[in-house]
Amino acid sequence: MHPILGRIIVNFVLSLICFIAYSSQIFILWPWYGNVLSVELVTLLLPFNILVGLLLWNYFLCVFTDPGRVPAGWKPDTHADGLEVKKLTGQPRYCRMCEQYKPPRSHHCKQCNRCVLRMDHHCPWINNCVGHGNYGYFLRFLFYVDLACSYHITMVTKRVFYSIGTRYWDEPSSLELIMIILNYVACVPVLLAVGGFSLYHFYSLSSNTTTIEGWEKEKVALMVKKGRLREIKYPYDLGRRKNINSVLGTNPLLWCWPRPAIGNGLKYDLSKKDGESWPPEEHQISEQLVEVHTTGRSPWTYESEGLNPSLQPSNSSLRKQTGTPNARQRRGLPLGASAVPPYHPDYEDLHEQQSYDDPESSTDEEGPSSGRVRVRNGSEGVEVSAPNRDEMLRRYLQELGEEPGRYMRYIPQPDSEDEDDNVPLAYKIASAHVMKDELPRA
Repeated sequence: MHPILGRIIVNFVLSLICFIAYSSQIFILWPWYGNVLSVELVTLLLPFNILVGLLLWNYFLCVFTDPGRVPAGWKPDTHADGLEVKKLTGQPRYCRMCEQYKPPRSHHCKQCNRCVLRMDHHCPWINNCVGHGNYGYFLRFLFYVDLACSYHITMVTKRVFYSIGTRYWDEPSSLELIMIILNYVACVPVLLAVGGFSLYHFYSLSSNTTTIEGWEKEKVALMVKKGRLREIKYPYDLGRRKNINSVLGTNPLLWCWPRPAIGNGLKYDLSKKDGESWPPEEHQISEQLVEVHTTGRSPWTYESEGLNPSLQPSNSSLRKQTGTPNARQRRGLPLGASAVPPYHPDYEDLHEQQSYDDPESSTDEEGPSSGRVRVRNGSEGVEVSAPNRDEMLRRYLQELGEEPGRYMRYIPQPDSEDEDDNVPLAYKIASAHVMKDELPRA
């Protein structure tokens, strides 16, 4: 996002907050109380202005607080708990854009063009990333937006009900009526949008999960459901109370008060000291798949990677039991098949020159001159043999109604090279003049 566009969005948010907060007080509530300062009016507006002040304060901190930078020259402790590694290599996470190591739970932001500690997401409404340094301010800002908007709608609705329910019609002025409509139009969508967003982030706070880690958890749950990965416990979930304390502090009375972030953002407590790293690496998946082939649960191997002695070729056994001859028997070839696929180390090619035609797709009556393409479906793919071109030409002429053999097929022959072709032209001309001079003159 362009810096100028980000500043425009921030000014728009400030203008919207100020319009909702102060237009309702100046053009709706103040005339309702007769333009006179009273204790009842102060009692009504004081809590609302406190909420608006805390809202603006936390918004200011969200915009101007650094979400967290990776210290220059920082290197991970490979022997410490909570080390996050790359999915493919299993090495400590490294950012190629910043050319430095990435601490746990940090990610590279394309908008900010740097790595952010405990990155949650990049928020365009604050023109800043939400990370370790300002995540607490961001949660408090959402909380105060919900409270202030709810309080605002309650005050305006109270004014509307008072005008409708009084004994004498207290008709609002035209300006007051317009402001009531505009305040509803501006405040209700903000409360619905920010309210839903707040519920998601409060749930993430209770599980100590960022938005990016929430996506990772969904991906892991899908892989577990498909059987590609065993279930792994999320390592940063310490319990609901400890999760909230790690962000807002240990004193519940100060949770709503703006306070700096706890910790340095480079290391986090884990719920299970000997648990797996997060996010799960790809080599964990491959180890699980290899384990299936080395523990005797695979049909290809038995115990210590040896051939399973109880494994028999299914097709040969079934045909032998039912007495149905196959292509190998009809050709007089000996029975036998390797019990393992061709890519297995124990595979032995019993008949290198033998044919692998499927008896169901090709028979002895369909020879190579039948004109059909012979297809074999094997474990390594589909094999298609080349058709007979003469047979294709014969069938094509029959479809056109022509008599096969009526026309002679022209086969171009390469031109024979003459010895004179390699003689230079100048030499030929000189030789012709010499021969002309040697002729006897009459």
